[in-house]
Amino acid sequence: MASVAVVDYGMGNLRSVAKAIEHVAPAARVVVTSSAEEIAAADRVVVPGQGAMPDCMRELAERGLDAAVRRAAERQPFLGICVGLQMLFGRAEEGDVLGLQLLPGRVPRFPREAMVGADGQRLKVPHMGWNEVAQTRPHPLWAGIADGARFYFVHSYFVAPEAESLTAGRTSYGVPFTSAVARDNIFAVQFHPEKSARDGLTLLANFMRWQP
Repeated sequence: MASVAVVDYGMGNLRSVAKAIEHVAPAARVVVTSSAEEIAAADRVVVPGQGAMPDCMRELAERGLDAAVRRAAERQPFLGICVGLQMLFGRAEEGDVLGLQLLPGRVPRFPREAMVGADGQRLKVPHMGWNEVAQTRPHPLWAGIADGARFYFVHSYFVAPEAESLTAGRTSYGVPFTSAVARDNIFAVQFHPEKSARDGLTLLANFMRWQP
């Protein structure tokens, strides 16, 4: 039986992520865990996250899970969600904190001067609600999902990869930003697939079948 570890470091929508995975992969063993051993033993690893990046990085370190997440991102099929995407990169403007630096790039805040919609109205930060994701290249996790499909977002910061080749999806909110990245066994998204109806569940089902 395939197993998936949903990493519990005290900062994330863990239960709804686990329930969504159980829904799309009823035969899988889904474990919400803060055990480095269980994370290492799982066939797949999901790192959700919400809240402030400094808090997330502190909790990850205090629970001794930063090394476990690093190892998972190097070896196992790995899905990062929201802050679980942002922590893969380097310097974050939020709290001027360093992420895990597994992928080259930074995590800036939406620039206030650019937060104007096509109608001239000010755009609110955080970016909250449904928005389109343009698929910038093919990937197994996009299977069955239309280019331009809408997903649910809640965030004030976004990733700015140094290498364009990391970007797998792009979204526009005042400025265009990377909303999905992919490299080797890593796929990570700024949006919340567990809150994104059919297309979100399709992405999670694709992750559970993915053989990178």
